[in-house]
Amino acid sequence: MKLNQLAWRNIWRRKRRTLITAFSIGFGVFLSVTFTGSGDYTYTNMIDMGASMGMGHVTVQPVGYHLKPTLDKRVKDSATLHQEIMALPGVAGATVRITGQAMFASARKSVGGAFIAVDPAFETKDNNLLLASMIEGSLFTEKAGRGIVIGSKLAKKLKVRIGKKIVYTTTDAHGEIVSNIARISGIFTTGIDMVDGVMALLPIASVQKTLSYAADEATLIAVVIKDQRHAEAMRDQIAILPGAKHVDVLTWKKSQPDLAGVIAFDKAGNYISQLLVGMLIAVGILNTMLMSVLERTREFGVMMAVGMSPKVLFKLVMVESFWLTVVGLILGIVITAPWYYFLYNTGIDFSGAFGSDFSYGGVLVDPVFKARLFKESVMAILGGLFTLALLAGLYPAWRAGRIPPVESLKTI
Repeated sequence: MKLNQLAWRNIWRRKRRTLITAFSIGFGVFLSVTFTGSGDYTYTNMIDMGASMGMGHVTVQPVGYHLKPTLDKRVKDSATLHQEIMALPGVAGATVRITGQAMFASARKSVGGAFIAVDPAFETKDNNLLLASMIEGSLFTEKAGRGIVIGSKLAKKLKVRIGKKIVYTTTDAHGEIVSNIARISGIFTTGIDMVDGVMALLPIASVQKTLSYAADEATLIAVVIKDQRHAEAMRDQIAILPGAKHVDVLTWKKSQPDLAGVIAFDKAGNYISQLLVGMLIAVGILNTMLMSVLERTREFGVMMAVGMSPKVLFKLVMVESFWLTVVGLILGIVITAPWYYFLYNTGIDFSGAFGSDFSYGGVLVDPVFKARLFKESVMAILGGLFTLALLAGLYPAWRAGRIPPVESLKTI
């Protein structure tokens, strides 16, 4: 009889014990898919949201700008580099922008804040969260005009509305204090207080003139890619472009360190939770296999007495462990599939628990709990499960071949 067939029959000698262990493995699959799937969805959502807030998945900046962001540092010939980046495979979009600090003043009040100067021709709701969050008015249409789009809380602080004028004051490329006038064309609400209370969008050509920039100078190029997992590879591709010789190319992990820290901390907690689940599964498999080996001590003695080697016995018990894991995996798929389908398509809405602020680490978070599984995550779950099963089966398998045949036959 083949080893696989013998192992399959052996695990069903104690059906109740086998099913209990298989269900524990299946429940482990259920938890792993839930933890990993929610992480894949949430982290991707947060990274994409962070990218759409101005910096992109990959950011091209002047050398040292991320350490000391001053407006005297510029990316020169940004139009040429922008075209080179857009030609790369995997790039969903790239926008030339100017970011900086400014003082915004209305007829009633002055408030400190920050601005992003943009070209309206390249800004969409997909690459700019502020545009996707517009509640009044619209984005200015001319890049050399005098329009401005501000956050709702900033508008409230300044006590202004659509059509009113604002004076913004900042320092130019030479360190001189400069000012310009803009008229409010739109108001946005992202739900993030620190964004709605300080941020503004300005036309890039107008800002370039105010800052004494050349027409092809900017502080960054924000690159949005199709899959955030390829940010490092895209960074490497951009870094070797002819126009990228005198700039820094950073992934979102460097340009948005707060977001990277939040995700890294959450991932660590996720890994610890899954490790504990895995250890419980391993203990269950170890207990089942060890009990099975101890119950069959006399049987193993007979098998060795008629010529079966300890090595073959070791393989037999390991194959039994393998088939027990396969049964558990099948049960896990049956249990988890409906749950994953629900999380993938519908999810659980936790907006009531979040209140009015859906931000985490300064980035907007989807309050609906959903799940997505990447291919590498599925492989990690399967690989981890079988690795645990094999490790848990090692000691029982080793134990099976250690007792001498004569001693085994004395056992009743």
